[in-house]
Amino acid sequence: MVEMYNFRSSEKKWQDKWETAYKETENSKKPKYYVLEMFPYPSGRIHIGHIRNYTLGDVVARFKMAQGYNVLHPMGWDAFGLPAENAAIQNQQHPQKWTRKNIETMKSQLKSIGLAYDWSREISSCEPEYYGLEQKIFLDFWRQGLVYQKESLVNWDPVENTVLANEQVVDGCGWRSGAPVEKKKLKQWFLKITAYAEDLLDGCNDLEGLWPERVLTMQRNWIGKSQGAYLYFQIQGQEKKLDVYTTRPETIFGAAFLALSPNHPYAESLARQDPQLHAFIKDCNATGTSEAEIEKAEKKGYDTGMKVSHPFLSEKTLPVYVANYVVMDYGTGTVFGCPAHDARDYAFAKKYHLEILPVVRPAQTRPKTANLEKETDPKNDFYEGDGVLYNSQFLDGLSTSDAQVEIVKILEDRGVGKGATAYRLRDWGVSRQRYWGCPIPFIHCKDCGTQPADQLPVTLPEDVTFDKPGNPLAHHPTWKYVKCPECGQDAVRETDTLDTFFESSWYFARFTAPHSDHPVDPKAADDWLPVDQYIGGIEHAVLHLLYARFFTRALADCGYLTRKEPFKGLLTQGMVCHETFQDAKGQWLFPKDVKKDATGQWIKIQDGSPVSLGRLEKMSKSKKNVVDTEDITEEYGADTARLFMMSDSPPERDLEWSEAGVQGTWKYLNRFWRLMLTFFEASQKPQTTSTPGDKKLLKALHKTIAGATDDIQNMHFNKYVARVRTLTNELEGISDLTGYCAEVLQDVVKNTLQLFHPVVPHITSELWEKMGFQGILTYAPWPEANKAYLLDDSTSIAVQVNGKLRGTLEVPVDLSEDALKDKALSLENVQKNLGGKPVKRVIVVPKKIVNIVI
Repeated sequence: MVEMYNFRSSEKKWQDKWETAYKETENSKKPKYYVLEMFPYPSGRIHIGHIRNYTLGDVVARFKMAQGYNVLHPMGWDAFGLPAENAAIQNQQHPQKWTRKNIETMKSQLKSIGLAYDWSREISSCEPEYYGLEQKIFLDFWRQGLVYQKESLVNWDPVENTVLANEQVVDGCGWRSGAPVEKKKLKQWFLKITAYAEDLLDGCNDLEGLWPERVLTMQRNWIGKSQGAYLYFQIQGQEKKLDVYTTRPETIFGAAFLALSPNHPYAESLARQDPQLHAFIKDCNATGTSEAEIEKAEKKGYDTGMKVSHPFLSEKTLPVYVANYVVMDYGTGTVFGCPAHDARDYAFAKKYHLEILPVVRPAQTRPKTANLEKETDPKNDFYEGDGVLYNSQFLDGLSTSDAQVEIVKILEDRGVGKGATAYRLRDWGVSRQRYWGCPIPFIHCKDCGTQPADQLPVTLPEDVTFDKPGNPLAHHPTWKYVKCPECGQDAVRETDTLDTFFESSWYFARFTAPHSDHPVDPKAADDWLPVDQYIGGIEHAVLHLLYARFFTRALADCGYLTRKEPFKGLLTQGMVCHETFQDAKGQWLFPKDVKKDATGQWIKIQDGSPVSLGRLEKMSKSKKNVVDTEDITEEYGADTARLFMMSDSPPERDLEWSEAGVQGTWKYLNRFWRLMLTFFEASQKPQTTSTPGDKKLLKALHKTIAGATDDIQNMHFNKYVARVRTLTNELEGISDLTGYCAEVLQDVVKNTLQLFHPVVPHITSELWEKMGFQGILTYAPWPEANKAYLLDDSTSIAVQVNGKLRGTLEVPVDLSEDALKDKALSLENVQKNLGGKPVKRVIVVPKKIVNIVI
């Protein structure tokens, strides 16, 4: 009787053994492989949705170890951020204490999943050992000309009292607080990411085939390179001109108005003398700041009464408006409105009864008799596509592309404009008005100006209070008061802290030498970077990945790195989803708090009250549709969770977590345990004679090895799991093992354990040890497929009569053509369809078809 698998004792035993087993070897002669999952924010507990990300990386790490690579697989904590500060306010607990406690809990949870991390390289971004070196990087960037300070319009969250990046504004509200975001002018620190715009764009080409195409598309769109022109519009009655950047200079003859951003300096200047304009601008700044919000908002404008001269039509003037849909951080903050060829301009012109003059029509695609101009006349509509110019004087008849070239030449010849390249990408504002972040290492002196801090790290004070709104550093009684490092007079520290994206923009480089006195050790970084396989959520496709790519280039310019790209391969995994539950009061409930009653209705376990079943959504703490990692590992074991998450769907797609699926996986693992022990026991019997069944078994094994190896290398983890399970199902179908060679049975067991180990390391390690195989299974050489067993001995042949299928044959692959014809003609159904008629000829398509013509 085969003993039951005790996952509780087995998993704990192996996790203890692995505690220090996965340190990579310095100066190893093995080829390097660096696999990294995006490091987590220590929010308190890891739910099962997070574990998918880490299991994906662990499968790759263990696979590469088995293939003989020197694998770097580290883990750390993205530990600064507003949630810790908010928790401190709510629970009257210091953010540092809250964060460290969470790290301790989450580290224990990660270990309980059996992840092959090198914990000796663990880093936490909230410790001075990390952020002090980050401050050095910031000053190096400053000396390199990549850091500057200026007054800027920012997204201000009035609840969290901090600046938000554009990407942290969702539908006009703060991404965490949900409060409507306001526009506010503050002096801010910026990183000059725009200096690398073209290089970042070009770098996307080198990542083709290595990164998901949609991520590269999102990166390219965010950088947003565009070819266009600057046009200069003379303000009537003044010497001043308004500069406009446009990507459609060829539509200039359709211009009906100019529109300024509410935050354009000229608009603000006019507003000082115009209370109504001042009120209009204030109203604009109170609305949503995201592009989506601006796009959806009703188009509103304020007529300044000013007019500008058209650059080509001396008799024509254009009114100047301040418009709520024009943003200051793209181009010049001024647009010329061409209502016939832009949706926003069209809506604006209709609202304010402005001229709508079409100047582009689609290229002719119909017979010349068709009235194309009438059919495409957009006076009551707009057309944004390419086509042919008309109503445009010297541009008439030109295609839009030719007209763009021609208009730029003429603009420059006449001195009323010039061709230009622009980018949507803006410099990165990194100032945040909060306590729990990396202090910006500068000191402000009234005589010497802003000076770099002379002593690093600039550590956060621990004696802070959160009883006042705003940044605790700004109203700390002593911390901010220092001496100027230049003149020695009284000065004050910078009280802003860095955006937490700063920490995650270089941590992958720090992992290569986490105990170095320098932020990055050039040799270690050169040895390990780039990260060979990076794994994380698609939600980081723009910001984090773009910032990390920028940092790598900037660090190279500062002498720390020789690489320009941080991540060679990228996998963006899908979300783990679960149904949502609400009680009668609309309160969200955890899945563990509900069940189905005898009638199949969902009820609350506590009191039996009815529960509403909601839709399937990604696991989130806000809706409580999360499954705690410990609940699963305690009931089913870590391998069950790992296997279920790898087998249900491709890694880039969402996965539906289901109790039934988990139970099915648990039952399968118990069958797997019994199956392997049964085969191993049979292999101990002195049967050494090869049998026909041995070859079939070896063919199944080696085809699985070949397919599974390709699947892991191509990140097709669900296919890899399916192949191994197909093999074990075939093994389960063998009722009598006495007729098989002992050596073959042992090869099957040993190779199957090796194949399955990356995804279910505990049970395979326990079996490996129990069967007496030597060493840590992770480092056992990965099986290699014997090509001799990959070739098929037989093939299936379709037999046709006059092109219609009448039967099939399973024949040896080396069967002669004459013998194949004889077998085909002898089929009973073929004879029936021949009906005694003579055969004119027999056509053989090797290994596919025999067609008998009568």
